Amino acid sequence: MLARNETTDTAATAISGFIVCENASRTIRRCIESLDFCREIVVVDSGSTDGTLEILEAMRGEGYPVRLIRRAWPGYALQKQFALDTTEGPWCISLDSDEYLDDGLRREIMALPLPDSSAAGYWMRRRDRLPGYGYPPTIVHARYMLRLVHKGRASFDTTQLVHEALSAEGGTARLKGGFIMHERDMSVSAESALMNKYSTLKARDAFARGVRTGPIRLTFTCIWEFIKTCFGQRYILCGSAGVIHALMRAEYVLLTECKLYRLSQGSDAPPEPE
Repeated sequence: MLARNETTDTAATAISGFIVCENASRTIRRCIESLDFCREIVVVDSGSTDGTLEILEAMRGEGYPVRLIRRAWPGYALQKQFALDTTEGPWCISLDSDEYLDDGLRREIMALPLPDSSAAGYWMRRRDRLPGYGYPPTIVHARYMLRLVHKGRASFDTTQLVHEALSAEGGTARLKGGFIMHERDMSVSAESALMNKYSTLKARDAFARGVRTGPIRLTFTCIWEFIKTCFGQRYILCGSAGVIHALMRAEYVLLTECKLYRLSQGSDAPPEPE
């Protein structure tokens, strides 16, 4: 982590960070620390009971520019859009509470010509931590995500139930100097429960958009997801941990397709897990 006094005046005045969270005591400190160059860090909490709020209050006392807002959970996209709308800077950076910026990405962000950049936003690569392995080598696929945006030219699609993402009006650019580090370190049972929840929401999203499935799609989409993740994205280089990651990605796709099929047959998707 860079020292806090290494931030630039430009970054400190141009960029607001924003995070939505609930019960993120294990990861929230590192997330906040990586955004310490921001003029403010808006945190919208939807009911933490695990010490997250105490950590945020302590960090505010340490001088971090945290602005804490407590708000009931309305859904992923709606909560993130609220957080974006609440920020005050002309530029905004979005992180999940289990993510942080590595030093290379911090340096590249702070070197950007903000607030006068002509871009509407910047894409960043994210590396996912694999339980039992750690972070994959850089040769393994790292997905680009639009996370730094000009506030007046970006928004979330609030009709999306899950996998909400920023979109921007205008040209964008890619940052290649570092990564968003995703500290996903769940047990298999916890990750399966989360995939069950997400697949329900994703199936409902797809059904609402008119997407339907059938025998061929049901059979091959999950197989293709495994092949793509394991070999195309090179997670096989991570050994058993990478194979497990690819298998669980395939499980997620299979759950989504099965629920989409049931919806197309007139059956309701199961209630969203708590």
